[in-house]
Amino acid sequence: MRRPLAPLAAATAAALFAAPVLLVGALGAPAAAADGDDAGEGNDSFTIQDPRITESSGLAASRLHPGVYWTHNDSDDGAYLYAVDSATGETVARVTFTGVGSPRDVEAISIGPGNRIFVGDIGDNLGGTWPHVWIYELPEPKELRDQTVRATQYVVTYSDGARDAESLVVHPKTGRVYIVDKKEEGGHLYEGPAELSASGGNVFEPIAPVDLWATDAAFSPDGRQLAVRSYFGGIQYAWDDATDGKIERGGRLSVPLAGQGESVSYSADGSRLMYGSEGEQSPVESREAPGGGGDEGGKSSGGGGSATGEDGDGAGGDGLKVGVIGVVVVGALLLGLRRLFRRG
Repeated sequence: MRRPLAPLAAATAAALFAAPVLLVGALGAPAAAADGDDAGEGNDSFTIQDPRITESSGLAASRLHPGVYWTHNDSDDGAYLYAVDSATGETVARVTFTGVGSPRDVEAISIGPGNRIFVGDIGDNLGGTWPHVWIYELPEPKELRDQTVRATQYVVTYSDGARDAESLVVHPKTGRVYIVDKKEEGGHLYEGPAELSASGGNVFEPIAPVDLWATDAAFSPDGRQLAVRSYFGGIQYAWDDATDGKIERGGRLSVPLAGQGESVSYSADGSRLMYGSEGEQSPVESREAPGGGGDEGGKSSGGGGSATGEDGDGAGGDGLKVGVIGVVVVGALLLGLRRLFRRG
């Protein structure tokens, strides 16, 4: 989506100031964590090869098709989802969903119970002034081929007024839908109704602060962890259903540095966090998920090499020099800025 330049300039200055921490956290991960040498199917880093996918803004690991990730473009593409095989980076199916209007600013995708796909048309190119946004729900196809699937459209409003958002998550156990709004100074986690209504409005209520300029979020497969990412970092929150969805802030996530980091998903077994970004042939990078997040009995990564605690990002990166870090950060940010200027 098109973004105002003033917040971006502020974020750029903040990123440059924090360059040593951010880049060390991104590049200092062990090779096995970055490359997934001992990972299961769908746990390795990969590059999206499809030339039609130029603005991958959401990512969700399929539970039905091992090793496959669903993604979509940002604005101006249409009602399409792409199934990408992480083993090759190639698209193995494009799904056209019908039964909805013209998507405006599709920013997020999440898979809920029963292999139901939820697509968040929740961005706001007008800076948080649209009176409503939309969520689309459709069944995940059992067969991976180009096809058309009918979706259900839900109208969404917020109890405290219109806002921009890029993060939508569906709890894997309860099926309840949540949205994190996108504000430079930090936003809130919004909770939707227990069941979405296709015939009436769906009002989302703020239930907890989120200390990030959030660009995406993801639930772990067991529903006990919520990962929220921004352009330059991320935070893991502990989720406790017994306290009505209240979240407890945990450690910072080691988010790879990217020109425009837009997406995050847990791998299907919960042992990895997969970070995506916009652009042609965009990379999806694998990092160890702190504490694991798999279903009961599933593979878990155990301790959290990617998180250090509330006040710092992951460290490492022996021998990295501050000057080199600054140059790399500036280069990446300038590429992102050039892209944003072009799109503006």
